[in-house]
Amino acid sequence: MADEKDDLQKKHAVSKDSTGMVTVNGVRLAYEIHGTGHIPLVMVHGGFESRRTWDWVVPHLADSFRVLTYDQRGYGESERPGGQSNIRDHVADLAALIEHLGLSPVWVVGQSSGGTIVLRLAGERADLLRGIIAHEPGGSNLLADDPATAQMLERIPQLFAQVIERIKSGDHAGAAEQFVEEGLGKGLWAKFPPEFRQDVIENTPSSLDGLNDPEDDFVDLEWIRGFTRPTLLTFGDQTAPIYPPIITRLAETMPSAEVQEFTGAGHPIQAEQPEDFAEAINAFVRRHTE
Repeated sequence: MADEKDDLQKKHAVSKDSTGMVTVNGVRLAYEIHGTGHIPLVMVHGGFESRRTWDWVVPHLADSFRVLTYDQRGYGESERPGGQSNIRDHVADLAALIEHLGLSPVWVVGQSSGGTIVLRLAGERADLLRGIIAHEPGGSNLLADDPATAQMLERIPQLFAQVIERIKSGDHAGAAEQFVEEGLGKGLWAKFPPEFRQDVIENTPSSLDGLNDPEDDFVDLEWIRGFTRPTLLTFGDQTAPIYPPIITRLAETMPSAEVQEFTGAGHPIQAEQPEDFAEAINAFVRRHTE
């Protein structure tokens, strides 16, 4: 392990970008390290995506951070192990990856289910973290008593079942578009950059495990109630109606949480407002580092 760390540091010293494969928890994960900054920052993608989803954001962070992006197990170029993977596997993989590459304590950013992974890591392995940033993480279970979102929450299991069937039939583009249009916002699919749509389509089959995992969208407030390190929770004012109240519940629970709203943005902040999102990350980390 020490030799791999030394090799990684040497490659980073002579190249702005480092790429590689690393085995953690018996699974080979693809990763990239960008930037010339000294502060380590890990970016965690959501479902239906890969590390490519951060390609719009990373250039705006590379001067300030040493940015790690990676493909979760089953996504992108990472290995897809046999059997059903779940969010617990993704949390364990993230913790092991941070430790294996010698990055802790680290800042971690997650979007969508990537944000849920980050929240769970904060609850389980706070020792690895300097702070966290989560854009519209899961947590629909927190809205069980919210009549304003009841109709949408009732629709989610039916939507998931339909998307799963389309994936199994080979209609990956149709499944991706339906998930986005009916789950995240009407008309959103057409607004995505072509490269983002292609990444979502290519990773749609990999999302089957998440769609079948009952814990994938579940957040227990007791996990994170004791996380006292800097936390930024973000959402867009054009997002699906479930996310703002989830952010509110999380912010009421986490003692150090701050909230930021992005005007004109929705769920895929990294594609819609990458520069603004990067600036929010930069400003938050600077404020809690200086």
